Amino acid sequence: MLRLTGFGWRYAGRRAWALRGVDLRIERGERVLLLGPSGAGKSTLLAALAGLLAQDSGEREGSIQIDGYAGLLAQDPQTQLVMARCGDDVAFGPENLGVRPAEIWPRVRESLARVGFRYPLDRSTSALSGGEQQRLALAGVLALRPSVLLLDEPTANLDPSGAALIRSVLAGLDTTMVLVEHRVAEALPLVDRVVVLEPGAGVAVDGPPSTVFARYGDALARDGVWVPGHPVPPRPAAGPPGEVLVTADRAAHTDRLAPTDLTVRAGETLAVQGENGTGKTTLALALGGLIRPTSGSVTTPDGPPYRWRAATLARRIGSVFQNPEHQFVTARVADELALGPRRAGMRSESVLSTVDDLLVRLRLDRLALANPYTLSGGEQRRLSVATALATAPRLLILDEPTFGQDRRTWTELVDLLAKLRDDGCGIVTVTHDTDFVAALADRSVTLC
Repeated sequence: MLRLTGFGWRYAGRRAWALRGVDLRIERGERVLLLGPSGAGKSTLLAALAGLLAQDSGEREGSIQIDGYAGLLAQDPQTQLVMARCGDDVAFGPENLGVRPAEIWPRVRESLARVGFRYPLDRSTSALSGGEQQRLALAGVLALRPSVLLLDEPTANLDPSGAALIRSVLAGLDTTMVLVEHRVAEALPLVDRVVVLEPGAGVAVDGPPSTVFARYGDALARDGVWVPGHPVPPRPAAGPPGEVLVTADRAAHTDRLAPTDLTVRAGETLAVQGENGTGKTTLALALGGLIRPTSGSVTTPDGPPYRWRAATLARRIGSVFQNPEHQFVTARVADELALGPRRAGMRSESVLSTVDDLLVRLRLDRLALANPYTLSGGEQRRLSVATALATAPRLLILDEPTFGQDRRTWTELVDLLAKLRDDGCGIVTVTHDTDFVAALADRSVTLC
C-alpha cells in the first residue's frame, strides 16, 4: 500500500508548485495509470514515491507512506545506467540489496531475457541506442523485484514490436504498479484504475478506466490528456517539394549505421523509422552535420555539413537530440533560446523578439526564468525544439520530437512543423510515434 496525504512539491527557484494537495491511496496489487497534461507533475510524483526528491532541491508539503520499496524506471533511461557493461548494470541493484551472489546472475539473465535484450552481458552500455537503454534500465528495475513498480513512459523509446513485448511483460507481473504513459489506448489493458493530475494541484479525476473516459473523456481531451477515440487529423503538404537540401549517399558510421541512401527536399517531411539499434539516431547526427560518416557521404548544395563552422551550422540546420538535456548549456530557458541566435550573429532586438515568440508558441512563456533541468520531460522536449527553430534554419533534424507531449502540445507542435514545412523548410524526424507519421510525414524510410 502507498498513501500520499496533502502532498506538495515546489522545485527550488520556482514560484509555481509542481504538485500540491495530492491525496491518493493505492492498495497492494493495484495497477494505476497516471495521466495529466504536460507539466502536471506526473514524473515529479513518481520521483517522490521513489524517494528521489532531495530536501535541498525544493519545498515539500504533506506526507508519503509506502509499504516495502519501490523500483523506478525514469523518463530518461540513460540517467539510470551506472556501469560500463550491461550485465554489471543489471547486477548493480541486487548487489546493493545484499542478494546472495549465487542468485544475482540468474536474476540478471532472467530480467534481460524478459525485456528482449539481445546483447551479451559484456556489451558496453555506451554502445546502446535509446530504446536499448530503456530495455536495459527496465531489466535493472525488474531484477530488484520491488514491491511497487513506478514506470515513467516505459515504451517511449521503443519500436512497436519492442513496446508490445514490454507491455506483455508488465501484464504478467503481479506487482503494484503506477504507470505514466501517453500511449493510453495501449496501456489500458495493463491497468484497473486511472488517476488524472491537475497541473500544480491535486487529483482531478480518479476511477475505473471505463468510467473515467465515459464521463470525462471530452473534457480531458480538451485539457490535453490523450483519450482513446479522439483521432488527430493529418496535415498534408500544401505543395510539391522543392530543391534538394541534403543527400546521404551510402552514408555509414562504424557499426551503428549501415550504408544509407536518402534525399531530403525543401517543403517536405521525411520520417525515419526502424527497430531499435538500426542507426536512426546516428543517421540524424550525420544529416545534422554533428558527426562525420566513416564511409559514404552526407552532402548539401554548400558541401558536407560536418565541415561547417558552428555558427554556419546553427543558421542552416537545426537539430533536436534524442535526450534534450544533452543540448542545454545555460541556467535559464530564455537564455537557452537566445544562445543560438546570438552565436549566429543576429542583432539584439531580433534575438529578443525571436525568444519571446518561441516562448509563446511552444507554451514555455511561464517558464522563461526556470532552469531547463527542472522542467518536465515534455517541457524539455519543447524547449529543445524551440532552440532548433531559433535561428530559422532551412533544414530541421528532429529525434523523437513528440516524446512526453500531451494531446494539446502534440497538436500545436505538429501544426507548427506543418507550417514550417509549407513555408519551405525541410524536416527529417526520427520517430516511433505512428500518429505523428500519419499526421505530418510526406515520405518515410525504414532502417534495418
